[in-house]
Amino acid sequence: MSEATPRERMLAAVVQVALAEGIADKSLRAIAAAAGTSHRMLIHHFGSREGLLVAVIKDVEERQRAIMAEVVTADPDQEPGTQEMRFWRHLRSPELAAQERLFFEVYGQALQGRPWARPLLDGIVTDWVSPVAALLAAEGVGPDLAQAVARLYLAAGRGLLLDVLATGDHDGVDAAMGLLVELVYARLAPGAAM
Repeated sequence: MSEATPRERMLAAVVQVALAEGIADKSLRAIAAAAGTSHRMLIHHFGSREGLLVAVIKDVEERQRAIMAEVVTADPDQEPGTQEMRFWRHLRSPELAAQERLFFEVYGQALQGRPWARPLLDGIVTDWVSPVAALLAAEGVGPDLAQAVARLYLAAGRGLLLDVLATGDHDGVDAAMGLLVELVYARLAPGAAM
């Protein structure tokens, strides 16, 4: 494994700050100070505060996909849906609320066509759908159905994350995700209507 570049080290430090205390409301100078670097170095490597925010979100999303893979492969003999619900509870945990708010804030800017935020849209769906569909395919789900289920999980998950950020109703969103998982597994059961 190669040694991390200065940009990678800086991004890792900023991500740690983002995970610990959030960065959406911080100036570039405050982010730099908390990460142990200078705002000039952040500008050099990320172009702007906004470019840094996009890089942080992409990095956090990649970390979440790695956690998903660990959760799913941790104990493949569990009851159907157990792993999905464990990962869901991780995603909607209060500790990740600041990062989720940042994600939706920048995602909204990207959807409005803001040039600085548009890079966030690269892979915003496929980077999740592909690995989830691959996990489903490994369970014997056909490719078309695996793609549809993966997209459904992604869309429902993002909608429920918005819900919990707005309402704080963890029990409600857990119940909704639990129902979705039940419905999906009922559809995937042998002999279910296709």
